[in-house]
Amino acid sequence: MSRTVFPQPVPRPTVQRSSWAVRIAVWKALLLREGIARLLTTRTSWLWFLLEPLVHTVFMVTMMTVVRVRKVGGIDTAVWLVAGLFGFLLFKRIATQSANAIGQNQPLFLYRQIVPVDFVLVRAVLEAFLLTLVFSVLIVIGELLGIDARPADPLAVIGALFGAWLMALGFGLMASVGSELIPGFRRVIGFIMIPMYFLSGVIVQLSSLPQPYRSWVLLNPVAQALELIRHGFSPMYHAAPEVSLAYLYECALVLLFLGLLLQRRFLDRLKAKPR
Repeated sequence: MSRTVFPQPVPRPTVQRSSWAVRIAVWKALLLREGIARLLTTRTSWLWFLLEPLVHTVFMVTMMTVVRVRKVGGIDTAVWLVAGLFGFLLFKRIATQSANAIGQNQPLFLYRQIVPVDFVLVRAVLEAFLLTLVFSVLIVIGELLGIDARPADPLAVIGALFGAWLMALGFGLMASVGSELIPGFRRVIGFIMIPMYFLSGVIVQLSSLPQPYRSWVLLNPVAQALELIRHGFSPMYHAAPEVSLAYLYECALVLLFLGLLLQRRFLDRLKAKPR
């Protein structure tokens, strides 16, 4: 009798992925993990994320309506507030979320493909994406209410927001190192955000400040970013004359360089820190 011969499976060739392909796969996995943790930890996590800027905007618009302030710097009060709040929350949320990024993901260092900077970068991207969605909803609501909330120069708004994002990323890289190596550093970050809210011009028109105080306040690159974002929403906005997009990017690149330098210098200590 003839013996039946079954074909042997052909082994698949091993595909060697480049280092960039591995890095992108790591970022995708971490982004999905962080997104689920950020929005689905509790049933109302996503709701609170939406309510913070919405309640803040409604409250401030109501207060200014009471004192009969319809326009600030030549543009509608609601547009002025939303544009400023967008830029400030972008910086604040990336900074505060990045401070906890390494400590909350310490067990994942068992995978040799993952380094601490991955967590900070992924959280910065996630926060920017979620805030863009939230403020897009606010702009749509404003349009439905008859407020012209569309940016007049979208490229200018994107350029200012990207500069603010780079600056927040650089600050977050430094904050994540400080939070792991210096006890109580996270509280310092929370304390910094309180005066930063006022010194960035979220609820203050910076062009109305007298000299030399205006120049002092504009040393803060976050304040420069907010002025540039508002001017991008409406060319009629009376931005402070000292505002400079180049200054914003210079500060962002300096912070980014220092953040990456600290991440590289303390890489082994960050990965080996006991929990």
